[in-house]
Amino acid sequence: MGCDGGTIPKRHELVKGPKKVEKVDKNAELLARWKYCALSQEKLRRPIVACDLGRLYNKDAVIEYLLDKSAERPNSEVVAHIRGIKDVKELNLTDNPAWEGERSTSKGDRYEDLHCAQFICPVVGLEMNGKHKFCFLRTCGCVFSERALREVKTEICHKCGEPFQDSDIVILNGGKEDMERLQVRMEEKRAKEKSAKGKCKKTKVAQTVSKSEAPKVHEGSPEATSSEPRDAEPKGEKHSTPAAESSGSRPAAAAGSKRSVQSMEGKSEVYKSIFTSHSSAKRTKQQTSHWVTHTPYHF
Repeated sequence: MGCDGGTIPKRHELVKGPKKVEKVDKNAELLARWKYCALSQEKLRRPIVACDLGRLYNKDAVIEYLLDKSAERPNSEVVAHIRGIKDVKELNLTDNPAWEGERSTSKGDRYEDLHCAQFICPVVGLEMNGKHKFCFLRTCGCVFSERALREVKTEICHKCGEPFQDSDIVILNGGKEDMERLQVRMEEKRAKEKSAKGKCKKTKVAQTVSKSEAPKVHEGSPEATSSEPRDAEPKGEKHSTPAAESSGSRPAAAAGSKRSVQSMEGKSEVYKSIFTSHSSAKRTKQQTSHWVTHTPYHF
């Protein structure tokens, strides 16, 4: 049986089959991950920062998010693990000399190479376009390809010379397995920092408590017995120190009694003349001045 015009429909035109799964364009995915900010979806421009999970952001977009977390923004779940500006690291990127920017394709008369990246690896020269694995060092922020770190094994940065460890290497825009490994490492790192802060607080509290209790003297201690007044001793008994007995000087007076410098036998006459109690410091009546008033009414 035909339709209007004598055409015969085919099976695929009458029977609806299952919907085809839409496949994501790999080139578009690479552009979105390596050339656009993961938070604001704007093109990456310096300064560029990366988190512990290896995602790339514009620094100003992260600062705006931290200043106002209540604002509704798309892709806010991507930065949910960022608590402050210390959780991101500014990247030290190397420019690609073959990169001409967006002005070369503004007229539309040239072929646009999507695989030409703005940044390259300073050691091997690979372009940071998503085809090769790249990573950055948490200590200094320098970016290298994974091939450069694997082939040239060293404990210092190839670009700035700062030392680093294997735990400081973070893969940029890694796969599912890399993201899970970085997630576990980030949680362990934060747990260690939290325990270290708790220990520091406990030590500070212990130091303050020890300082506050240091001047206190409990009853029955040797210090308390030694600090008792000497007036409790019998009046008839006199104790002398070993230094006083050896020098032949008189025994020390009881506590609270005043002792004149002039009566000390061990002091020289020159030393005694410094004080006003010396005979040379005293004046006779002839040396003292007469009493004079300050007004001229008394003659």
